[in-house]
Amino acid sequence: MLVKPMFQIVDPGKLKLSLLMVVVVSCACSTFQPPDVNGPRANARPYPVAVTNDETKSAGLLAWKNLLAVRGTAAPVEPQFSPLTGTIAALPPNNTSEVSLPKVGTGTTPTEEEIRESLRRFINEWHEVIGAEPQHLSLIERTDEPSGLKLARYEQRPFRLALRGGFGNLLIRFRDDRRVVELMSNCIPNSEHLQPALAAVSPKVSAEEASAHVLGRTITLTDANGLSRSFTIPSGTALEVQQLVVYALASADKQALELHLAWEIAVPNGSIKSIYLDAITDEVIATN
Repeated sequence: MLVKPMFQIVDPGKLKLSLLMVVVVSCACSTFQPPDVNGPRANARPYPVAVTNDETKSAGLLAWKNLLAVRGTAAPVEPQFSPLTGTIAALPPNNTSEVSLPKVGTGTTPTEEEIRESLRRFINEWHEVIGAEPQHLSLIERTDEPSGLKLARYEQRPFRLALRGGFGNLLIRFRDDRRVVELMSNCIPNSEHLQPALAAVSPKVSAEEASAHVLGRTITLTDANGLSRSFTIPSGTALEVQQLVVYALASADKQALELHLAWEIAVPNGSIKSIYLDAITDEVIATN
């Protein structure tokens, strides 16, 4: 009677191939895991979102020099740039550079429509110095001042959420001959790169929780003069959570700008109008 061997001799080449297939299948299983049903983690990116301004200032200064060179002029003194946004903060002192609005129309006195078109063309040309894309700027004021100067004020709307914190402003003051005598921008540069970082952050405090997190709480803030003050929102105060906003705030060392997601909370009949509660850190970051 024949007895079958307990162990079968396997061809070494086939054994190697079988082991290789096992490894490949195992790696594939570990790679193609089902997505996390909770979505991306809130702490996947640094928070608050930092605004880098070094490249913005360099680009703005280069654009400034190139634009003047095209006009055949050069400013011996560079304009002042904001340390927080890297955008132009002021024209050079005793400005002698030929910064002016482009001429629109053939008449001696431009119409209001021609003035606005001239401003639009100026912004398109100087947007690198201003630090904002033209399509993100909305004209909110156009007036003739008693001094004889003309004023145009714009508001930047670069994000899906409203921008708060006193940033995102552009001011252009000019004469009847179209010469610009004041140019100031604290717009948020590179907003198209900042929006994805903001969108990746999910609030940890809901709108329903925001009011409760403020009531009865002692709030300590430092004002523009560097003075610290504290106050408490009484528990019975009627508050209204209005919307989630992007709040631009100077960093602790005042050398950079940070973007926070915050709940804008209205305080009816109070000494302050609004409270801004960070939706991630649960801290009151500003009031006004």
